[in-house]
Amino acid sequence: MFPIHAPQRADLEATVRFSAFLTTRSSGPDEDRRITQALVDHAVDVERLGFDAVFLPDHHFTGYCPPASDPMMFASFLAARLPRLHYGFSVQTIALHHPVRFAERLNLLDQLTDGKLLVGTGSGTTPEEMIGLGINFKDTPELSKSHLALVRQLWDKKAEDAPFVFDNGHYKGAVVSRIVPAAHTQGGPQLMSVALRPSSVERAAAEAQPAFIPAFTPPALDDGEPLKHLRTHFTAYRTALEAAGHPQEKVARALDWTTHTYQHVHVAETDEQAEEEFQLLMAQYQAAIEREHEANLEAEKLSGVALNPPPNALTPGWQKTWCVWGSPATVAEHLHEVSEIGIGNVLGGFLGGPLTPERAEYGKKSLELFATEVMPTFRTN
Repeated sequence: MFPIHAPQRADLEATVRFSAFLTTRSSGPDEDRRITQALVDHAVDVERLGFDAVFLPDHHFTGYCPPASDPMMFASFLAARLPRLHYGFSVQTIALHHPVRFAERLNLLDQLTDGKLLVGTGSGTTPEEMIGLGINFKDTPELSKSHLALVRQLWDKKAEDAPFVFDNGHYKGAVVSRIVPAAHTQGGPQLMSVALRPSSVERAAAEAQPAFIPAFTPPALDDGEPLKHLRTHFTAYRTALEAAGHPQEKVARALDWTTHTYQHVHVAETDEQAEEEFQLLMAQYQAAIEREHEANLEAEKLSGVALNPPPNALTPGWQKTWCVWGSPATVAEHLHEVSEIGIGNVLGGFLGGPLTPERAEYGKKSLELFATEVMPTFRTN
């Protein structure tokens, strides 16, 4: 095992978990090597500074985080170097995975991480990623449900059971024996889902899953009142979870890893400095997502769909909903409000957008300030 380096005393207990979102963007093949190494270095810093987990996205073709083309492989590489951390996926686009391979690979990764695995699942967001892997974007909601149901059945199958025969219109086969290896975690790797609509809230609660709690309510995605929405969705989830009749330890674990995500976290010495740096980073981020949108428009034509344009990350409403920035005191004050709602895990991106010189410099400084001046305010004797 590797040594653990964490900047907190042994007699201090964390009142909330902190996780880092491993993502940054590549604008071309000449950047892929540098960015992949930068994300490895970022994970090493995250572990050294005492974070609890890293979360990895699942994305393809656009340059949104080169290692996201196979987040399970990337997680296994990191886990060998940084075994203290939990490893989360935010999220696995399950329609893109063969259900048998998905069940096998997650079980293996659950073993390699000693059960420190958190598997968020979703149906995907862009036609380009779907069509490149032979799936039409319009089919993804149903395929996602079907694939996830198959994975659950595969995890439950015992060697002595009758062969498990499946055909969901996209994949078909028969598993005669069982999924090998078995998961480290009883019942299979820990799944997570977004608790937004009543159906998703009830599903997460019924299965005692930790949930991703959003700070918006469709159709509005950025009205700039994140805490109102966060409180509403968390209250609905917690109420359903506690009414579901689970043992207390399962309820506690679900709440412990219930997660709110910030696409961008930026901390500087003063509010004024943070504001100036953050707005520069947002302008670079906006340029990157608009560049990626051009490719998605072509994929939309091929897929027969027409989606909304990318969000405007320069508006106050979007920034208040999806980001947190300021001096250590300002960021800590906001996150204490989030913690008081009941959120167990705060997930933040420190390198979002293209990895420009400013992004790399500001991201490293922000991470250090967050770990040394924000996180300690959440430790209790």
